[in-house]
Amino acid sequence: MRLNKLSLLNFKNIARQELAFCPGVNCLVGDNGTGKTNVVDAVHYLAMCKSSLPMTDTQSILHGTDFFMLEGRYTSDAGKSEQIVCSFSRKGGKVLKRNGKEYDRLADHVGLVPAVIVSPADSALISDAADERRRYLNACISQLDRPYLAAVMRYNAVLGERNRLLKTQPDETMLAIYDRQLVEHGAKIHAARQSFVEELQPVVADYYRTLSGDREAVEVHYKSELNERPFDEILQAARQKDLVNEFTTSGIHRDDLTLKIGGYPLRKYGSQGQQKSFLIALKLAQYAIVARACGEQPLLLLDDLFDKLDAGRVEQLIRLVADDAFGQIFITDCNPTRLKSILDKAGGEYALFRVEAGEVSPANDTASAKNAHPESADANSDAR
Repeated sequence: MRLNKLSLLNFKNIARQELAFCPGVNCLVGDNGTGKTNVVDAVHYLAMCKSSLPMTDTQSILHGTDFFMLEGRYTSDAGKSEQIVCSFSRKGGKVLKRNGKEYDRLADHVGLVPAVIVSPADSALISDAADERRRYLNACISQLDRPYLAAVMRYNAVLGERNRLLKTQPDETMLAIYDRQLVEHGAKIHAARQSFVEELQPVVADYYRTLSGDREAVEVHYKSELNERPFDEILQAARQKDLVNEFTTSGIHRDDLTLKIGGYPLRKYGSQGQQKSFLIALKLAQYAIVARACGEQPLLLLDDLFDKLDAGRVEQLIRLVADDAFGQIFITDCNPTRLKSILDKAGGEYALFRVEAGEVSPANDTASAKNAHPESADANSDAR
């Protein structure tokens, strides 16, 4: 998938902007707080119908205005054109349109424009509670499996009803009905998560070896009560505990991902650089799985690339994603000279944009890496 043009109106600190991107690497450079991440977040928003950051839709509206609007014009890997428009107003809520036709449900859009983001916010996958890792699993699998997203939404709705019943007047008949529904949806969710993580683990390990120079081995495991016994047995065994606590204490809503390095918990034993390399390997593995399943190269968003990574690992990462296995890439960084130097070494097509106080403009030195590698000039003649 390639994003050709992006239009932003009243989005965060960007009043109005229209940007045209190259099919290779698109670099957004500027000081912190100028709006680089906001551009990348707009790309994510059009793909996933929400911000990549822990903020509400209302918080994404430019101060002093009542709405925002985003428009993306895409070309699929098969050559099909797509126009996606997302608007949100304080009074009217969110509206999403594909080629001029409004979606009945936002969930129907997820997966059309596959995207994978690597950002400093990913550290929450290591440091925060299990619900962050479950959200990650849900976001990944939803791009691959639309019925999965529907199952998660139904499971959460039933879970909410069951918890409300436990807080009021528990009725055995109603609990049995809710249990059957939880088992039905939970079994589908568990199977999808288990399959995804089994596919993810070896790919994460391979990418980490490449990024780290084969210094440590890493592991990703799926932790779930349903790995040990059927869900209906789990719910029945936990019934008295649920009644006492007045909420559902067992189920797939308590699942987790176990992340290890050298056989030990990543959170406790991984350095900042090791943790960041692990997260990048995790996201690149996700990219590979989504690309393989969808038959479409996702957009790869690398926000604040140098955060907790030394230049050597960044160069290795850039060389890695410059491969044909990756499609269009968006990178943000504070240092244009450093980034341009690394991109010139890697080869391939790239474009540079400067971001200042919410204004984005092509840099004077926007170029193809052909400047550093004259032998590739013919192949990259349309870089501008």
